[in-house]
Amino acid sequence: MKTILKTAVAAIVLTSAAITTASAETRVTYKSAKTGSSYYQMGVELAEAMKAAGDISVTIEESQGSVQNVMEVRARGGDYVFTTPPALVGLAQGGKAMFEGKGDPAFEDIRALFPIPSLTMHFVMSAGSGVTDIADLDGQTILLGKGSFGAREGEKYLGLFGVADSVDIADVELSNAVSALKNGQIDGFVTAGSYPAPNVIEAAASSSVTVLSMTDAQIAETKRTKLTIPAGTYAGQEADINTTSLPVVAFTTTKMDDDTAYALTKTYWENKAKLGETSRWWNGVNPAMLSNITSKIHPGAVRYYQEAGIDLSDAHM
Repeated sequence: MKTILKTAVAAIVLTSAAITTASAETRVTYKSAKTGSSYYQMGVELAEAMKAAGDISVTIEESQGSVQNVMEVRARGGDYVFTTPPALVGLAQGGKAMFEGKGDPAFEDIRALFPIPSLTMHFVMSAGSGVTDIADLDGQTILLGKGSFGAREGEKYLGLFGVADSVDIADVELSNAVSALKNGQIDGFVTAGSYPAPNVIEAAASSSVTVLSMTDAQIAETKRTKLTIPAGTYAGQEADINTTSLPVVAFTTTKMDDDTAYALTKTYWENKAKLGETSRWWNGVNPAMLSNITSKIHPGAVRYYQEAGIDLSDAHM
């Protein structure tokens, strides 16, 4: 009987410990981009790093793009983390552009956590198309995707360089870009993933492609930041590619408690170097990129930055 009682007590203790451990685990939903994109892969890498470092369980959700990520703030709770360019948060809070007539008080509650690798524009063309300049896309069938920042940015560039009315826009999801290119359904596609972008790696490895480089004048016309993708980043890429970039940040809202925001931010920065050992895009992120954040930073994240001696602006508080 004593043995049975001891066994029962031990089982109760173990069960209680399991319940305590389960309840201590913080669960977060991370929404970034479409499956197959560099930003989706970043989310997976972050989730693995968070899990390995402590009691934060991150569930990755596929997204239709940055605008959708911001819009979902209206219905999400304190476990929601999403990525978007800081400029879109400003537009949402001001009810401008794609957020005109869709304003919501919830947008004012958006708070930044940490910067992630910047959006990098890729115009990927089949070698058979013979296209080497964005201004020479006349008559080509291009896949822009749907709803994402990259799709809107790509459409903007087509207009800036005078080819918007002379290209055919394929009605195909970006996740099907590589297969569509290989099958000859399209001549090229546009993606805004950080380099090296998984879908561009796949396209370059499976067929002969050209990633278009922009002139300084073209880059200036876009009003974006110049970024150089080093030669050899993609298969068959013998020269540097000059293109544009836009900062991206991980955000949440004031619904998230301070301790969770602190833990997420601390774990991110303390594991970033390790992440960069396997995925080079993390190596381009540094604390100086906090200057790209034009809105408030979550108080929990602020606590980490102050402890780490990282300067913040008055606008971040």
